[in-house]
Amino acid sequence: MHKSVSQNSASEMLYPSIGPFDQRVITVPGGHQIYMEQCGNPRGVPVVVLHGGPGGGCSPAMRRFFDPEVYRVVLFDQRGCGRSKPTASVTNNTTWDLVADIELIRETLKIDKWMVFGGSWGATLSLIYAQAHPDHVMHLILRGVFLMTKPELDWFYGGGAADFWPDEWARFTHLIPKEERGDMIAAYHKRLFGDNIDEQVLFARAWASWESSLAVLDPGEHRGVSPAEYARAFSRLENHYFINNGFLSEDQAILKNMNKIEHIPGVIVQGRYDMICPPARAHALAQLWPAGKLEIVPTAGHALSEPGVTAKLVAAMDALRD
Repeated sequence: MHKSVSQNSASEMLYPSIGPFDQRVITVPGGHQIYMEQCGNPRGVPVVVLHGGPGGGCSPAMRRFFDPEVYRVVLFDQRGCGRSKPTASVTNNTTWDLVADIELIRETLKIDKWMVFGGSWGATLSLIYAQAHPDHVMHLILRGVFLMTKPELDWFYGGGAADFWPDEWARFTHLIPKEERGDMIAAYHKRLFGDNIDEQVLFARAWASWESSLAVLDPGEHRGVSPAEYARAFSRLENHYFINNGFLSEDQAILKNMNKIEHIPGVIVQGRYDMICPPARAHALAQLWPAGKLEIVPTAGHALSEPGVTAKLVAAMDALRD
């Protein structure tokens, strides 16, 4: 009951539902077809939305964080997920492929500079893209910061978060033999990329459930089961990126390159009780970002749908209208 009330209150803070004025599929190098859409004002301030995961895909709700009279909102499903094809494919699917895709979309739409809006993995990708192409970014709006570091992966897949959610951790680990539980990412990788599709789906749902259960402050009593295709794409892609350390050259690469974007203004919206991406990383990022402002939401977890997080993000975008 409490969960539905929270979701309703978050929804009420958003702009009304709208449809896209442009939908297309863009062919990118490496055999992928990327779904992209635009909504809002075709002559408005451009903002690109980078979804989480990797593998989460965009949803219609993501259009609603922006004043449709002011913003030209560009959304796309990253390689292998959502409406992009081929589904769940990790071939030619790296962080740098995604950065190249963002640039191709910007060039295709003839946009010089745009705002970049991203949460969780979307925040990771926003920062990496901005560091690679700072001249094309006018503002960063980030949520639930993830910096793609070993300590963060160890926290979530090595037992740190398990101290707070031992019941969910038990559900996540019980499918794996005890001798393999020292490296849960590798153990799940073996099964998510095995030859048996039914086994892939079984482990994909378990992987996705561990994350979704910790996404909100109060998950409620009832949890749905992820559709097979969504779970398989999400879990395979996320695991693929994590086992390859995000395809970054070193563990603290994002923080070490903050000098490249320290002049770009931005805001970080961070839930105080984010169990997936704890606030320590957002704080560390803010310390190296003079033009960035950290906004801690006192009673919130990780999800975009958390009411306090929703309110802060809408307010941040509204403040940038003037």
